[in-house]
Amino acid sequence: MEFIDLNLARRMEMAEAQACRGCAESFHSMHPDFPVAVEEIAGGYAVFAGVDSPITQAIGVGLNGEVSDSELDHLQDFFLSRGAAVAVELCPLVEMSLYERFAKHGFHLLEVSDVLYRKFPMPDGSADAMPSDVTVRRAMPEEAKLWSETVAQGFAEHFPVTQAGLDVMGGFFPRSGDEASCFLAFVNGTVAGGAAVSARGGVCGLFGASTLPAFRRRGVQTALMSARMAWATERGCDLAVSIAQPGSASHRNIERRCFRVAYTRTKLIRAVS
Repeated sequence: MEFIDLNLARRMEMAEAQACRGCAESFHSMHPDFPVAVEEIAGGYAVFAGVDSPITQAIGVGLNGEVSDSELDHLQDFFLSRGAAVAVELCPLVEMSLYERFAKHGFHLLEVSDVLYRKFPMPDGSADAMPSDVTVRRAMPEEAKLWSETVAQGFAEHFPVTQAGLDVMGGFFPRSGDEASCFLAFVNGTVAGGAAVSARGGVCGLFGASTLPAFRRRGVQTALMSARMAWATERGCDLAVSIAQPGSASHRNIERRCFRVAYTRTKLIRAVS
C-alpha cells in the first residue's frame, strides 16, 4: 500500500496543474487573440483561459510551504485584474492556517472533490473486461470538433452545450507533443463517447470522460478507461489519478477500477467585487 504524504500529493497536484497549463496553451493556439495567462504563484500554478473556463483556477498553492502575504495578494490580483473570480483548488495537506487566511480574504467554499488514484502495474487478474461491441481509438487531429461536440453533449444535462463551452472543450484537444491525448469510443461503429488523458511526470491524469445518453450502461466508460490506461502505460506512467464528486456515479465507476481516495480537495472562491 502506498501511503499518502506531502510528496505524493504534490506530485499529483502539480501533474494536474501542468495539464491545465497545457490546455490553456492549446486553447490559445486556437484563439491567439484571446488573453490566456499562466503564472507560477505560491508554489502552484494560476491559469486564466477565460472568465467562465473550468481551467481558470489555481492548483498546488501552498504545497511548497508557507504562503506569504505578497504571494496571496499576487494570486488574487492575477484573477481579479482579468475580471475572473479567484478560484483555488486546495489540497488538505497544506498548512491548516492557509484556510483561515483565505477566509479572512473573503473566500468561501464552492465545492469538494475526491482525488482518486491507483498504481501501475495492476495485479494479475485486475484488468477491465472490454465490451465486445465497444471500440476505442485515439481521435485524429481532424476530429477535434467531433471530439469536443461528443464530450460536451455527454455532459449536456449538467452543462448546456454552447459555442463558448465547445471552445473550452477544444482546449483539451492537444495540438502537439505526446503529453496528452483524446479518445473516441464507438458502439457498433457509431460515436458513443469520448475522454482525455495526460501524462506529466509519470502521472496519468484521466479527465473529460462522457458518454452520450443513448449509449450509457453499455461499457463505454470501461473501454475509455482501459484505452487511456494502456496509453499511459506505454509512456512509463506509474500512477493514475482521476477526480470526482463524492458519491457520484463517476466516483463509483472509478472505484470499480481499483482506484482509492487519496484525499478530499476543497475549491475556494472569491467573487469579483
